[in-house]
Amino acid sequence: MPEGDTLFRTARTLTRAIGGQVVTRFETVMPKLARVDVDTPLAGRTVDRVEPAGKWLLIHFSGDLILLTHMLMSGSWHIYRPGERWQRGRQHMRIVIETERMVAVAFNVPVAEFHTAASLARRRVFNQLGPAVLAEDFDIDAAVRNLQANPNMEIAAALMRQNLVAGIGNEFKSEVCFGAGIHPFRPVGTLSEAELRLLMEVARRQMTDNVLQRSAMRRTTRRVEPSENLWVYGRAGQPCRKCGEPILARRHTIDARLTYWCPRCQSAAT
Repeated sequence: MPEGDTLFRTARTLTRAIGGQVVTRFETVMPKLARVDVDTPLAGRTVDRVEPAGKWLLIHFSGDLILLTHMLMSGSWHIYRPGERWQRGRQHMRIVIETERMVAVAFNVPVAEFHTAASLARRRVFNQLGPAVLAEDFDIDAAVRNLQANPNMEIAAALMRQNLVAGIGNEFKSEVCFGAGIHPFRPVGTLSEAELRLLMEVARRQMTDNVLQRSAMRRTTRRVEPSENLWVYGRAGQPCRKCGEPILARRHTIDARLTYWCPRCQSAAT
């Protein structure tokens, strides 16, 4: 599922494919985007840069036009050469950005909006994002303060609150808690500042590892065997890769998302 590492890799791929190039064709089935394109056509603009922001993706075009997208659970961007057959059916297409050399296609992207720099600054939810884990200038102190401001929230649920810290999704929240040796259902208020900093450091390391690796498979164990790519996520009832204790899973009351943990490696004791 798309998390911060996915968006970082997507931005990097789009930059390599269409960055600095002039758009020759724009197509969309999304009425809002089509209306903007009629008034201020995308064709003829240059792709200035592509950047991730937590779980959001921004494509900046010349002339102060920004395409803001969010993949949610099912969206993805693909890159093709002109005339190359798509890997997904046309019914899944939402956006096409074509240049002389490459074609970028967004499939099943549910959220897509055009903005200027001014309107983007006013865009609710986006303008409330917390520090992005994968940002070059990730502010770990600000992230820790944001978490500390929610003492009654379970830590695994808090890690997914994008207004507190941006980029961590359902898989990484379990993997990060395991990597830090912290029980995912502990209230934030029971965690020391050192423990919260450790969580942020683990999140940064795990997500950076996944940005740097060549494989698209998400991996937190650093093990080569594909079946051993994750520590706990999706492994309820299976033995912990460190101690052998069966992995547990439970839903949070706040969002009903499943979280996985090892009861021995991640003690509930504070």
